[in-house]
Amino acid sequence: MDLDPDSTALVVVDMQNGFCHPDGSLYAPKSEAAIEPCTDAVETVRAAGAEVVFTRDVHPPEQFDGTHYYDEFDRWGEHVLEGTWDARIVDDLEPEPDDHVVVKHTYDAFYRTDLEGHLDAHCVDDLLVCGTLANVCVLHTAGSAGLRDYRPILLSDAVGYIEEGHREYALEHADWLFGEVRPLEEVEFA
Repeated sequence: MDLDPDSTALVVVDMQNGFCHPDGSLYAPKSEAAIEPCTDAVETVRAAGAEVVFTRDVHPPEQFDGTHYYDEFDRWGEHVLEGTWDARIVDDLEPEPDDHVVVKHTYDAFYRTDLEGHLDAHCVDDLLVCGTLANVCVLHTAGSAGLRDYRPILLSDAVGYIEEGHREYALEHADWLFGEVRPLEEVEFA
């Protein structure tokens, strides 16, 4: 798979202390295990000269006060609260000054963020997607990318998850419905 670095971006989804560190509020060991493969993906993409985008799931404490139905705190408990250590990207994946960081408040990194505008301004067509959780924020962000006519390519060896079945479902669903699934080793830049 040859990609043009001028029209490709890597989106690193929610690799934050709250999900990837043993002291995090929603720690999953397989999210921590995804740090190294995500780091490899970032290094590969940076070496090729393509864009790197990080997402941060961040919740103001009052975000779900008075909501009609959608309440992540009911489902997951309070997590990645605004301004906390939990909400910071893990140290091993610290963004560089030229990287774009998207702060999101839902599973989908395109929903009410500047992600689409940033990608369009940089003439991006193809998105490599890694991060956590495979069947939640990774899947919803990649699906939203596909609906916006980007080519989402999920990096199968660089996604975190809670249960193996969740990972398998997310990758199979993405591959079948709106994107592609590849290991990082199959990604090359022209």
